[in-house]
Order: sequence, then C-alpha cells, then structure tokens
Amino acid sequence: MAEGRTQWRWWVVPLLALIVWGMARDGDDAKGERASPSHRSSDRPSSDARPSDKPTGAPDDSPSAGSRKGSYEPARYARQVRTHAREAGISPRLLMAILYNEAYKPHDPELERSWQRFKPDAAFGIANMHRTAFDETKRGKDFASRSWEELPDDRDLALKAAAWHLHDLAAQLGPDSGGAGSGGSGGGLSRDELLALGYNAGSGNMQAFARGVKPGSMAQSYLDKLRGNWAKAGRAVGG
Repeated sequence: MAEGRTQWRWWVVPLLALIVWGMARDGDDAKGERASPSHRSSDRPSSDARPSDKPTGAPDDSPSAGSRKGSYEPARYARQVRTHAREAGISPRLLMAILYNEAYKPHDPELERSWQRFKPDAAFGIANMHRTAFDETKRGKDFASRSWEELPDDRDLALKAAAWHLHDLAAQLGPDSGGAGSGGSGGGLSRDELLALGYNAGSGNMQAFARGVKPGSMAQSYLDKLRGNWAKAGRAVGG
C-alpha cells in the first residue's frame, strides 16, 4: 500500500503543477522579454500614498515557513523586507510591490520543484528568482555559500537575494536615470519603476527603457501591475 501511495503521489503532484501553472499567467517568460516598442502609460505610482494601517500577523522568517501550504501573504514579511531593503540600499516599498507582483502563483516548495522538473528554467522562491540571477547576485555577498535550490524553503534568503539583486541593478542603472522628480532620463518612468522592469525583464532591457525605449507588452503588463500594487505595498511596509 505504501508503494502504491508513493506512485500515486508521483503522478498526481506533477499533474497538479501542470494544471495550476497552466491557469496562471506565466510571468517567468516575461523575464526574457526583448525591449520591443509598444504603448506606454503615463500613470505612475502616487508618491503621496501613505500607509493607513499595518499588516496583521507576525512575520515568520524561519526556513520551515516556506513549507506551510497556503501560508504565504507578502505583507507578513514586511519586517524582513524593511531589513533587507535597508541593508541593500533600496526601497522597501519597491521590494514589497515586486513580491505582490510575483505572488500570482502558489509558492509551495513541493509544487515549485514538481514544476521545475517540467520546466528546468523556472524561477524559485517567493521573489521568483532564476538560477542565473541568484548566482550572479550572491557573488561577494554574505550568502555566497548558499544555493538557488534553497529558495523555495527559505523565504528570508529569497527576500535577501531579491533585495541585493535590485541593489546590483541600481548600480548598473546609474544615479541619473529615472524620471518622477529625479531629474534624470527614463522615458517618464521613475527609478523604482525602471528597477522593477530590470528585475522582470533583465538589466539590458532596463537600460533600454531608461534611454526612452517603450516597454513591450509583457513588460508593460508587469509595470501596470506594479502600479496597481504600489499603495498596498506602501501600507505593508509603513511608507
């Protein structure tokens, strides 16, 4: 009987993964998007969207937290987001908004690994980070000895890696890129918006957008979603 249950689980879990991920928008593909011309919205996140309340529920930064099915809510990780964002010198609101953007799929370790068997280049962890991005980001950092395969189980590591990835993107972007009051270029996009697009579509596309190239349809969709999550992200991190 034990052997029969094991065989049943081996077939059902991958099948469930295919059904769930097939229904969800596959944001992984957007990360490889080319910088192709498309429409561009003039809307930007409101800078005066201040928090009106604080999220309930104490954040859980233990590695085992990642294994609890149905337990994921980005706002519960506000403390870790603020800590890692401060250490990396990036906006905690930006990091939280990206977490909301990346919350379109279930972040269950077993499900992520089952899907990865069918799609080896899939992203891991609550910040949906690809292996290449993680391996490049960890160089010279205090988590250099950690492995990409750990991301589904260690959400704090996933947050830390995402924060430092944004830090590295900011260094590539330079200090004078980004609109929305920064005085720089960016085709009407704020610096945080450019960094979010870099996280989604890669540094090359980010720099193209900073020069005024209009985001393609998938990058624009990611940007629209970020703007929609901006106020909620601000409330979650307290500003």
